[in-house]
Amino acid sequence: MWKKIAEVLAKNNFENIPIMAYSVKYSSAFYGPFRDAADSTPQFGDRKSYQMNFQYSKDSIDEVNEDLRQGADIIIVKPAMAYLDIIKKVNDAFEVPIVAYSVSGEYSMVKAAAQDGWIDEMKIVMEQMYAMKRAGANAIITYYAKEIAKYLEK
Repeated sequence: MWKKIAEVLAKNNFENIPIMAYSVKYSSAFYGPFRDAADSTPQFGDRKSYQMNFQYSKDSIDEVNEDLRQGADIIIVKPAMAYLDIIKKVNDAFEVPIVAYSVSGEYSMVKAAAQDGWIDEMKIVMEQMYAMKRAGANAIITYYAKEIAKYLEK
């Protein structure tokens, strides 16, 4: 798929546009809050046919390798926190930018615990961000982006 996208971009003089691939997207309960909010929970079956089994890690390298072979320039690992080992594994195996995608369930867990006064929200969030960075993420997609920006301005 990525090869075809790269061909179309080049044909239209956009050969310098990087392609970001959802190479490592695990089948995860962490997507629940988003699916509920967007009313996008499957009405039948599930998404396991195209999402990776969370019990295994070897497939991640195979998926990244195939996406890079087809022309992907940037790799996304999703969800992030439960898959830091995968981010590290991909980082060790390839010289490619890695994006850690922190999903709705990760956000919701921290939000709920903070609202109940169990944790210091921003300390936990920053700890998570640095953990992703240490694992090898070059960029992070997070629902906390605006709050992190405000926190860092202080």
